[in-house]
Amino acid sequence: MLNASPHTAWVLVGPTAAGKSAVAQWLAERHRAAILSADAMLVYRGMDIGTDKPPLRARGDVPYMGLDCVEASLPFSVGDWLDSARTALARLSPPRPLIVAGGTGLYVKAILSGLESGASDPARRRQWDEQFARGGIAALLRELDARGARHLVAPGDLDNPRRLIRAIERAEAGAPAPAGWRGQPPPPAVGLRLPRAALHRRIEERVARMFAGGLVEEAATLRTRQGQLSSTASQAIGYAEALALHDGLIGPGEARERTAARTRQLAKRQDTWFRRQLDVRWIDLSGDEPVAVVAGLVLEAWRKYGPTPIRL
Repeated sequence: MLNASPHTAWVLVGPTAAGKSAVAQWLAERHRAAILSADAMLVYRGMDIGTDKPPLRARGDVPYMGLDCVEASLPFSVGDWLDSARTALARLSPPRPLIVAGGTGLYVKAILSGLESGASDPARRRQWDEQFARGGIAALLRELDARGARHLVAPGDLDNPRRLIRAIERAEAGAPAPAGWRGQPPPPAVGLRLPRAALHRRIEERVARMFAGGLVEEAATLRTRQGQLSSTASQAIGYAEALALHDGLIGPGEARERTAARTRQLAKRQDTWFRRQLDVRWIDLSGDEPVAVVAGLVLEAWRKYGPTPIRL
C-alpha cells in the first residue's frame, strides 16, 4: 500500500493526454488513495466534456479534490485552489494516501513550494538584477551560498534567475527552509511522457471524442447560464471553437482542428515547463501500454523515490 504520511503526496505530472488521470484512478482504487487534481480548468463547474473531467461514474469510491470548485464566471486563483484543497483534505476521514495528478505547473509548484509572499525591495531587486546581468546564474548561486540559503530554492529552480533572486530576498528576510527541504532536497515528482506522434494521436482522438460527446451543447449551455466566463475559464481549449461552430462561423472539421492545434501547443508548453521548473523523473512510454502497465511503472518509481512533501 502507498504510504499515507501527513503533509506528503504522490505526485504525477505530464502534458495533457499523457494518461495521468486514468493511471491516478487505477492506483487510487487499489491503494485507497484520494486524488487532488492539479488542473486549472477542472475547477470550473459545468465545464466537463471540454476539460475531459473524470465523470462521476468513473471515479467509483475514490475521493476527488480540486474538481468543480467554482462557477466558470468567477475568478479562481492558485491561492483559492490551495485553500480549497486544504479544506477538502481536512474533511477526508479516515486519512488516505494523497495522489496529486495534473498538468498545471503553477498548481503543482504551489503545493510543493508554497506561494511566495511579501513584497521585495525595489532597490535590492535592481541590485540582484544587475548582479545577474554581470555574472549570470553563478553569481546568484554564490550570493545564496554566502548566506547558507541554497535550501530555499527548489531543485528544479537552480537555473531560474527569478527564483534565485527571490530566494536571496527571502534569505535576507530570515525565511526558514520550506518544510520537507531541511537537510536534503525533496523527492522528485514522477512524470509520464510520450513520443510526439503518439501524443498528437491521443490529442486528436480526445478532441473527436469531446465533440462527439456534446462539447458544442455544453459550451452553449455555459454561455446561456453564466454569460461572460472568467478570464481563466475563457482560456479553456475547445469552448471558443465549439461556440464558433454552434454559431455557424466555422465548420465541424475546422472546429476540431483548431482545438487539436491549441491542445498540441498546450502540451508543448507543459512539457517545457516541467522540464525547466520541476525535478521530474520521467517514464517514457510508447502510448500503447495498458493502464495497468503504466500504473505499475509509476508505482515502482514512487516507491523508489518516496512521497513528496507538500505545503498544505
